[in-house]
Amino acid sequence: MTYAIIEASGKQFRVEPGRYYDFDRMAVDEDGTVEIDQVLFVSHDGEMMVGQPHVEGASISGTVMRHLRGPKIIVYKMKPKKKTRKKRGHRQELTRLMIDTISVNGQVLAGEASTSEAPTAAEPAPVATAAAGEEE
Repeated sequence: MTYAIIEASGKQFRVEPGRYYDFDRMAVDEDGTVEIDQVLFVSHDGEMMVGQPHVEGASISGTVMRHLRGPKIIVYKMKPKKKTRKKRGHRQELTRLMIDTISVNGQVLAGEASTSEAPTAAEPAPVATAAAGEEE
């Protein structure tokens, strides 16, 4: 199993290809790609690469699935015997990122290869021909 530990949004995340993670809001459009170079650790088939602080040549690429807001957090402040009460809510702005590949020095260790996009492009074609076949 291949995984990496990255630093993004001021936090550290353990990421694997094919899974999605919620990061703080990124300035990238939906369906855009993100390249993260701050990789702290990579594990691939029992071989471990530890960076000091970052692994040289390692990068993570991902696709932005959507932008969303996290769960609401209620902050309630009260001073007893003073009749002072404040109730505030907060929802964090998040970006959901699907991790596509983990690569080191240009070699893809894990994740989808560029050839896997061809079968997905062929899938919509039968749907289009079925809709065009309605000549009755």
